[in-house]
Amino acid sequence: MSKLATPRWGWAITGSGHFVTETMELMAELDHLDIFVSKAAEEVVRMYRKELSLNRSVRIYKDKAASAPPVGNFYYGVYHTLIVAPATSNTVAKCVFGISDTLVTNIFAQAGKCRVPAIVFACDTAPEHDTMAPKGMVKVFPRRIDLENTARLKTFEATTVVESLDELKAAIAARKSELSGEPAAAGHG
Repeated sequence: MSKLATPRWGWAITGSGHFVTETMELMAELDHLDIFVSKAAEEVVRMYRKELSLNRSVRIYKDKAASAPPVGNFYYGVYHTLIVAPATSNTVAKCVFGISDTLVTNIFAQAGKCRVPAIVFACDTAPEHDTMAPKGMVKVFPRRIDLENTARLKTFEATTVVESLDELKAAIAARKSELSGEPAAAGHG
C-alpha cells in the first residue's frame, strides 16, 4: 500500500468526562480525521449527550474487536499525528507500562512503533483540580500513582503530554504548523 496523499489525524477518546465536550468541539475543527472510541468513551459521550457536527470525511472506529484491526493503518502512513484526549489515568497507566489491550492503548503503542507523534491530554496532572461531571462541577484528587504515571508518559519519545485545554489547543496548532512547514506562532509568557 502506498502512502496517502493526505495523511490523517487520529484522535482517541477514553472514558473520561474531563473536558470531553471541549475536546470533542476541537475534533470538529480538524479535516482528515479518524476517531477511535473506547468502550468507556461510548458510555461517557452518551452521559454528556454530545452530538458532534463532524466533517463528512471523518471516520469513527469503535472498540469492538480483540485485535483492534484499525491499528494496521499506522504502518501504512495513514496518520501523521495521534491525539489521545481526554486520557484517563487508566489509559495513561497502560500506555506507560506498555499494555495494549484496548483500541486506544493499542493505537498509542502502534503510533509509537511507527514514529507517529502523539499528543496526550492527561486528566490527572495536578494533586487537586475541578472537573465537569454530568451533574455539575466536582473536585478531583488524583492519586500519587496517577501523577507519577503522567510524569513518566512525558518522558516518552515523540509524545507531548498536555495538562490543560489551552495546552491541547497550542499543541494541535504547533503540529499543524509543523505539517504545513510554517513556523509556529510565538507564545506569550
